[in-house]
Amino acid sequence: MESHALQRADGGKIRALVVDDEESITQLVAMALRYEGWEVDTAASGQEALEKMRTFEPDVAVLDIMLPDFDGMQLLARIRAAGEMFPVLFLTALDSVEDRVNGLTAGGDDYVVKPFSLEELIARLRGLVRRSQLTLAEQPDPVLRVGDLQLNEDSYEVERAGEAITVTNTEFELLRYLMRNPNRVLSKAQILDRVWAYDFTGKSTVVELYISYLRKKIDSGRDPMLHTVRGAGYMLKSAV
Repeated sequence: MESHALQRADGGKIRALVVDDEESITQLVAMALRYEGWEVDTAASGQEALEKMRTFEPDVAVLDIMLPDFDGMQLLARIRAAGEMFPVLFLTALDSVEDRVNGLTAGGDDYVVKPFSLEELIARLRGLVRRSQLTLAEQPDPVLRVGDLQLNEDSYEVERAGEAITVTNTEFELLRYLMRNPNRVLSKAQILDRVWAYDFTGKSTVVELYISYLRKKIDSGRDPMLHTVRGAGYMLKSAV
């Protein structure tokens, strides 16, 4: 089974941290992930999650937003402030479009609403882990360059004209895909299939959302590199 082939770079089991104050949820998700062959730890509060993060060193995390001490958004902010860049999936009962956008804007890599399909949740987590664990075997030079834009696949650093740009994991994957296909129009369907790695039918606006995030980061105050081709998709091309 393909999911069982997922491993850490050192050959060990993928580690997932599940954070939710509902024990039934944490136990259900933990059981499913252990069946996948992953190593799992759980936490019932934000503070406990931070302590587990330091000792467990997860490769991916599932966070509830409504926690007893501080919310999942604050927890993610503390995780990122600690320099941890592993992907994070929000699993929450908050289901408005605003809630979803807030979760993604806060740096979350995916968002699933309760009640949820366990099979879909696992598929999404597999996709996040695959993208975060990509090796350099397919491309000896880890640095992609398009004009004055540079992306290092090894260090996850992005620069334009020598200026460092901070991006989330999902923004990084989207930019990587665009930079691997310069001067080529990529449709929303192609981007969803490659970057999100699962069916996002009916939610293609997530592409528009992340394109807008990237524009603000790589094009703001500079000659634009990201272009919308009306009715076709998006294209990245050198501005110099």
